Formats: sequence, C-alpha cells, structure tokens
Amino acid sequence: MPKMKTNRGAAKRFKCKKNAIKRGSAFKNHILTKKSPQRKANLNAPKYVHSTNVDSVKSLLCMA
Repeated sequence: MPKMKTNRGAAKRFKCKKNAIKRGSAFKNHILTKKSPQRKANLNAPKYVHSTNVDSVKSLLCMA
C-alpha cells in the first residue's frame, strides 16, 4: 500500500502545535488604511482551527 500524501496547500496554511492546529487570519493583506489599529492588532493575534474542523484538517495533513 502506498504512503499517504500530505495536501501541500494545507501544509502551507496550517502549523501543528502541541494541543491545537494554528491557522492564519484573513483580511490583513491590503486595504489596511481604513482598518483601525486595534482591528489590525487582533488580526495579527494567533488563531486556531475550530474543534469542528480539526479532524478534516488532520486528514489533509496525514496526521490521523
């Protein structure tokens, strides 16, 4: 039986940490002038994959 391949798009978007899967945040690439500094700071804060999606992300990363 061949080895399972990791989904390369998912591998670039998610990082596996000890207890959670870290993800990026949307809406922080352009049109930043109208966004408040507080909003931009919140976008830079670490985000994690929701518990309902963890199993599907793990299957893309060949972890489960």
